[in-house]
Amino acid sequence: MGSASSAYRVIYLDVDGRIQKVVFSRFCSPYDIKELFCTALGLPRNTTLSLLDSTGAMVSIDPTMPHNTERSPYRVVPLTGGQLADKEELFQNVLTQVAEQFSRAFKINELKTEVTNRLAMLEKRVELEGMKVVEIEKCRSDIKKLREEMASRNNSHFLDDNKKLTPRRDVPSYPKYHLSQETVEALRQPTFDVWQWEPNEMLSCLEHMYHDLDLVKDFNMNPITLKRWLLCIHDNYRMNPFHNFRHCFCVTQMMYSMICLCSLQETFTQVDILILMTAAVCHDLDHPGYNNMYQINARTELAVRYNDISPLENHHCAVAFQIFSQPDCNIFSTFDPEAFKQIRQGIITLILATDMARHGEILDSFKHKVDSFDFTDEEHVTCLKMVLIKCCDISNEVRPMEVAEPWADCLLEEYFMQSDREKAEGLPVAPFMDREKVTKPTAQIGFIKFVLIPMFETVMKLFPQIEDVMVQPLRESRDRYEELKQIDDAMNEVQKKKSENLTMGKKK
Repeated sequence: MGSASSAYRVIYLDVDGRIQKVVFSRFCSPYDIKELFCTALGLPRNTTLSLLDSTGAMVSIDPTMPHNTERSPYRVVPLTGGQLADKEELFQNVLTQVAEQFSRAFKINELKTEVTNRLAMLEKRVELEGMKVVEIEKCRSDIKKLREEMASRNNSHFLDDNKKLTPRRDVPSYPKYHLSQETVEALRQPTFDVWQWEPNEMLSCLEHMYHDLDLVKDFNMNPITLKRWLLCIHDNYRMNPFHNFRHCFCVTQMMYSMICLCSLQETFTQVDILILMTAAVCHDLDHPGYNNMYQINARTELAVRYNDISPLENHHCAVAFQIFSQPDCNIFSTFDPEAFKQIRQGIITLILATDMARHGEILDSFKHKVDSFDFTDEEHVTCLKMVLIKCCDISNEVRPMEVAEPWADCLLEEYFMQSDREKAEGLPVAPFMDREKVTKPTAQIGFIKFVLIPMFETVMKLFPQIEDVMVQPLRESRDRYEELKQIDDAMNEVQKKKSENLTMGKKK
């Protein structure tokens, strides 16, 4: 229990007289914390903030800021400037003028197609129901940058009309970290501590995985395109307590470790490995922080669009392939149409398999195949890939306690945010998400006993080598939470008896 409190900070903010609790990792950067505060206040993420304590003194926004309580919340003062509307109109005029000049001077059909696709993706994101102000602001910023980039094309060099134009673009800005041999070896293990890394470092680790598995070499990927794609992936994960970019990295790292541990490159094709890794990276893109039941019960745009059938998972797939539709981010550009169609179908199948509503159906299918599993049977291999991504998606309790427990806290925080909203909107509330009914031990025991252990033990029949490093940690985690539940039950019983004695005493 101590590890969760040491890994996280809790700060209380005064938001127009309402107390807003903000939870963040002590490993967050000041910039990430500022963005989180902006989200809490419903402000654009690039808003300059001033943080004041109860005496009016300014407080530095960083992971070491002084602890406060609900009775002494910090007051946040936004410092805004400039007129966004005027700037938007100015850039629109500049864009129009540049476009007219380009149309007269060059044949730019390919450029138009690329820009149209990218703008369409951004505009669709703006249209999604329920997007927060900060997300809309980010989309506007992206569109603005794209318009500026179009203007900068005035100095680009174009090839002959019958050849593809080659825009000159800078290498993405995140630094390429040199991974130590210790880190390279740790990345292959399920025990890897995902909390110790900044976003740029996680991007470099993901890049290393694609190179280490020979995916870049075997499929002739452009390394710069791989970088741009990973950056775009990072930008399209929201800052939810649980379903965020760190969760994406966590799931992908576990997939990488399973590929290494189970020697999957000896039994799977490289295309299968590419599908597994890429589906893991994309599996929760643009997750809004509210699950499928909320989408369906609230009749959101996503639920209506996808007819109540896995609305979130369908959305993750759509966003993933909107990103791939951008030439600068298309790591599959070297594949012919038929091969790309196979990869697209494979990724979609795996992402849709992460809907927990399909858990029983998928696991039962795998159980019927596992005793006579055939790696040459495409249906068998597809079923195994679906189970593997499911294992990785919910694998936190496989990791050491100090790594796993903060994830349980994050998930409960996201559950509580949803159940609070469901209560406010008069929607059904699942008991396991209700802060008044669930505790961490009760939430974890059932999930580990009836979901995680049966699934991992079934996979263990094919790959016995996962027992010591994956299945046994799950059993130990179950036992630990059962002990915690016994302690909680004993304390509740003592408290109940005290209350009864006090009641009896008053009657006498």
